Amino acid sequence: QKKKLLEELGESRLPYMTPRDAGFHELWKTKYSKLIFRESDTVPEELHRVVQEAFLTLRKHDCFFQDLVRIKGKDFVTPVSRILIGNPGCTYKYLNTRLFTVPWPTEGCEIKYCSPEIHDACKALMQLNDYLHTEAVQALQGQNSSGPKETKDTVVTDREQSFDTSIKEKESVLKDQSIYVSEDDYTRLKNRTSFNLTLLNYMDPLQMLYLKQEPYFGMGDMAVSWHHDENLVARSTVAVYSYSCEGSAIEESNEQNLEGRDPAVWHVGLKVAWDIETPGLAMPLHQGDCYFMLDDLNMTHQHCVLAGFVPRFSSTHRVVDCSRGTLEYIFGRCELALQNLQTDSDSKALCLKSLGAAVVKQVEEIHNEVEFEWLRQFWFQGKRYLKCTDWWLKPMAKLQEFWRKMEVMTSLILCEVGKEDQTVEQRGETISCLLLVLNERQKLREEWTAR
Repeated sequence: QKKKLLEELGESRLPYMTPRDAGFHELWKTKYSKLIFRESDTVPEELHRVVQEAFLTLRKHDCFFQDLVRIKGKDFVTPVSRILIGNPGCTYKYLNTRLFTVPWPTEGCEIKYCSPEIHDACKALMQLNDYLHTEAVQALQGQNSSGPKETKDTVVTDREQSFDTSIKEKESVLKDQSIYVSEDDYTRLKNRTSFNLTLLNYMDPLQMLYLKQEPYFGMGDMAVSWHHDENLVARSTVAVYSYSCEGSAIEESNEQNLEGRDPAVWHVGLKVAWDIETPGLAMPLHQGDCYFMLDDLNMTHQHCVLAGFVPRFSSTHRVVDCSRGTLEYIFGRCELALQNLQTDSDSKALCLKSLGAAVVKQVEEIHNEVEFEWLRQFWFQGKRYLKCTDWWLKPMAKLQEFWRKMEVMTSLILCEVGKEDQTVEQRGETISCLLLVLNERQKLREEWTAR
């Protein structure tokens, strides 16, 4: 699609608008109405303080890492450095790379952080998560009741008041309002905004030797190329808090005759996916600004991040589809596989309960899932999580123990199919389904070794 679009464009560039353009607000209202913006002065000052401190703490402790991702069979190092913080045992997979959450302090969960500073940073991001959740529910209710809004939504808060208290009060107000949108609708809104993790990003553009140029509109340097966020619950909101370290380098240009977006300032770019009729949108991001991509905006539109001249952090809160991405899930899969392993009552040796083709296939597929989706994904990115916490070491040791038992099970299957006490047909069926999974395992082991 990208190739076709670029061929169609040739040397020309599509039009786009920034707030300087006369038609900007009309375009935003009609084509990008599910993008909601909150300027920094609508966010409680105390929340700004603890979140910005958290970014700097994590940077000081070298907790931001470039990821090695895989696109169309090739490996690339991301220009942006990242860390995932969120619910304990939760993971997020993008571009064939699984990230594991540094858990934020969660009631009833024992988490040992490497320093009190890192604990405080994770706590601050959990507070930001709660705040953005409340704001997102409110934004969705606003859209449902009165349609798209052209102007920024402002939130009136008492600056002296604790933002924790103001969040709780706002929650109760939203619940009262939910009478008008029905309890079911309110529950749906809440579920689609219950962010279970945040992917933090950091980049200093002046340290980058090369940044890709935005290809369709000529918007300039891109920190993150055009994309849809993946692995999310359908129609869920993505909320972003942006912190560009302004004042440390070049200030925003005041030249009124500057065409297009100001290259000194970070922007989020939006476009309708695979559309060359609708102009793009470039929204400037200043210190402490937030934006929300509501409902299906992430599915119908693509977004990119356009680099400014100063370093920038962002916290991108998501409702990740965890149906196959939590420890609880993978431990459940392991228990299912190990139900086929038993100890012989006479010899006390390990043996298999069933050699049925369907059972063998299921067990060996789980074996592959544990090895390639979890163990290799975790150790592949090194011991970097240990800079924050050792929380993942115990569950990974437990998973490795399950994997060892599955290796034994594979050996037992191979021994059993070599025996004569099965019919030729049964053996053939078991062997053919086993071969498929073992070929896949061999191919993936070679691929991971190369990576």
